[in-house]
Amino acid sequence: MALSTAALSACTAAPQEKLAAPPPRRVTLAANLDSPTDITLRWSGRDPGAAGHVVEFATERQGPYTILQFAQPAQASYTHPDLMPTTPFFYRLRPYYGPASTAVELALPPGEFTEKDQQGDHEWAVPKKRPGTARPAGPAPTALKATVKHANGVQLTWQDHALDEEGYLIEVRASGARDFRVAAVVDPDVESAGLITLPEEKRATVRVRAYRYGSPSNIVHRMTGPENPGP
Repeated sequence: MALSTAALSACTAAPQEKLAAPPPRRVTLAANLDSPTDITLRWSGRDPGAAGHVVEFATERQGPYTILQFAQPAQASYTHPDLMPTTPFFYRLRPYYGPASTAVELALPPGEFTEKDQQGDHEWAVPKKRPGTARPAGPAPTALKATVKHANGVQLTWQDHALDEEGYLIEVRASGARDFRVAAVVDPDVESAGLITLPEEKRATVRVRAYRYGSPSNIVHRMTGPENPGP
């Protein structure tokens, strides 16, 4: 599922808590050109307390950088395949930090994502800040609730308490899966967003995380080769 964002007004509710400052970077990144148009990244070390790492690329050292994946803490490689030939690629990792909400269980009814579902009113899915009273301080989101909208759609609501978050990550773990995946990214101060689940996520666990980035790793560079190299 594509990552989504929404530009929303700043939160005006009373006292909120800043997320803890991240520790210094401790990850070393390397890149290997596996074929003329395939690059594999590998990294060693980790940042204590990091919830995971964002894998990013650019075609110029100074960027702009584009997110390829939110990698889980145990992951240590990523393959970027089928790239444009004879093009420079620059890569970096950024750890992300921040507390997650208490997880809730999803139990969706049978059925596929239909054309009717796709064409229906999805106002419930638009990320938004809920009007409300002041929230007590504390960085972790609370009061997470999942409301089933159709066989593959869920509206999530929660309470925002963080002050300086980059935004919120919606994380899903299918029943039987080992790790959560980042299913969506929304802007700071959001307290409501929709999620379209994957077929294997009829039974799943979901949580939301207020996150901020840490210091980036070293930048690595590889130039892809010609599309059809000669003998």
